[in-house]
Amino acid sequence: MFNKSILSLCAMTFAGAAFAADVPITGNVASKCTIYTDTAGVYGNPTPDELSTAAADGGVMPIVRYDVAIANYYTAKISYPTSFSSAPNLTDALNWTGDVEVSSTSSTDMSGYEAAKVQYDNVTEFDLTAAGSTWFKVTSNVTYGYGKSLPGGQYRAVVTAECIAN
Repeated sequence: MFNKSILSLCAMTFAGAAFAADVPITGNVASKCTIYTDTAGVYGNPTPDELSTAAADGGVMPIVRYDVAIANYYTAKISYPTSFSSAPNLTDALNWTGDVEVSSTSSTDMSGYEAAKVQYDNVTEFDLTAAGSTWFKVTSNVTYGYGKSLPGGQYRAVVTAECIAN
C-alpha cells in the first residue's frame, strides 16, 4: 500500500511538470535597393584656393547609381562632403558648397525625381517611386581661407549615399 502511494505521488508530480524550450526563428532580408559607385570623383584645382569637381575646373563629378527592384519602398539620401577625410594640415577656414542632381534614369517614370527632391544642409533626398536605375551626380566645391593658397598634397573627401527603407 505504501508503495502504491509513493508511485501515485510520483506520477502526479511528473504529470504536472511542464518543460519549455525556446525555438529560434531566423531569416535574412536582402535589400531591394543597392548602391554602386559609377564614377569616382576627382577634384580639380582651378585657383590656388579652390578645389572643385566641375569639369570646367578640371574635376570629375562623382556619379552614384541606385538600383531599386520595388517602387515606393526606399528613399535615396545623398550628402556632399563638408570636410576632408584626409588632407594636408590646414590652418584656415574652409567654405564647402555642393549639390546633388539626377544625372540619368532607366525609366521615364522617374522624370519627376529632380523636381521632387528635398534638400537640407548638405543632404538631398529623393523618394524612389519607380523600379529601375537612377544615376545621381554630385558637385563638391571648397575654398580655403581668404586669399590663401591650399597647401600642396593629396585631398580626399567622401560622398555619403544611403538607401533608407520607408
